[in-house]
Amino acid sequence: MKSSDSFFSRVYEVVMKIPPGRVTSYGAIAKYLGAPGAARMVGWAMNQSHTHHEFVPAHRVVNRNGMLTGKHHFEGIHLMQELLENEGALVRENRILNFQEIFWDPVLELGLW
Repeated sequence: MKSSDSFFSRVYEVVMKIPPGRVTSYGAIAKYLGAPGAARMVGWAMNQSHTHHEFVPAHRVVNRNGMLTGKHHFEGIHLMQELLENEGALVRENRILNFQEIFWDPVLELGLW
């Protein structure tokens, strides 16, 4: 097992705990996992999440400004937006308008890793 596999698994564990209707950021997950500089690696994990043996709600992870930066990794050009809107997110021009309202911080919600 590569070390990235272990990190990716830890990322998936966190993402699977994000409740429907809530979103978090790559950086918030990295910070929670004790690797605050690894937001990009969290993004890589999200890009590979479709290969995980369990469903990972990757659509609930966006950048720190609420932008749908990973949308091109979903089937169809609007699938990520549609999934988020079905859960109550207000999305315009690839940005979640109610981002602060629905933001889920794993450090606050889950406590220490």
